[in-house]
Amino acid sequence: MNLECSISIRVRYVECDAMGYLHHSHYLPYFEMGRTELLRQSAMSYRELEEQGVFFVVVRISAAFRKPARYDDELTLKTKIIRQTHVRIDHSYELVHVHSGQLLCTAESSIACVDRAGKVIPIPATLAGDFQARRVTGVNVPAGKPAAI
Repeated sequence: MNLECSISIRVRYVECDAMGYLHHSHYLPYFEMGRTELLRQSAMSYRELEEQGVFFVVVRISAAFRKPARYDDELTLKTKIIRQTHVRIDHSYELVHVHSGQLLCTAESSIACVDRAGKVIPIPATLAGDFQARRVTGVNVPAGKPAAI
């Protein structure tokens, strides 16, 4: 599984407030776009997971807004896996203005793997890969032991 990816985003008019700034409510969909593309680059789409009855739900998210983005700005969103357990993936995000190089926003989120009923389940082996051997930050969860979400 890839540990990071970057996507290009252009701020659309509909995403802006009356001052022409990207409204804060549109950052979360950008982060979801980053997570979805990271998954896609790991050779599986979210649609395929859903068809198998595997879902990811956001259990925590935080953002630090540093500078505003404006209508028609070109941005790059870098999404990175910073930690993974057998049931949860933690991501970090950096949103950067392409032309100035300014960091506009940083964020972190945690997603948990659940079934259709919302019950926490292990991340499928096809996604987990060899994460037992390559802990992103060195956190160990003994095999067969549930981890806290």
